[in-house]
Amino acid sequence: MNLVTFVMKKSKIELIIVLSVIAILFSMPIVVLAAVSDLGSIDTHPLFTEPADGRDLYEYGNCTYWAALRRIQIGHQIPNTWGNANTWAERAALDGYLVDHNPTVGSVMQTSAGNLGHVAFVEAVDDKGNWTISEMNVIGYDQLDTKTLPPFSAKFFYFIH
Repeated sequence: MNLVTFVMKKSKIELIIVLSVIAILFSMPIVVLAAVSDLGSIDTHPLFTEPADGRDLYEYGNCTYWAALRRIQIGHQIPNTWGNANTWAERAALDGYLVDHNPTVGSVMQTSAGNLGHVAFVEAVDDKGNWTISEMNVIGYDQLDTKTLPPFSAKFFYFIH
């Protein structure tokens, strides 16, 4: 094998590795990318210590508990029967809720990524389309945080209205 052939084979292998890493990164949920890149800003908060709300039957400390609690707090309670976060969009649609890719204040963001999925509450949408969520159990059990995400990222999520 001459030097030129050796270099070309090595370059092909490196290109395959780089393309594989890029493919993996693009397959990750945008929430994870936002946490490790410049896609959004992150503001962390301490543990959530309010007493459990008896109207919210989702497990305290998890993302489903937080999203359901925020809906109760704004006067738009959702059913306690939607299960894990990965089933919320489908079950919401079956229950007659509007489910789309447009974040609005008070809607629940949903993704099926991961073993159980994830939900968060949309707190704000600015005039440029950036949207801010509050969420629980991403940075740690029973911990709240907020993220502001750019408009283009909404297409990766469902929003339950």
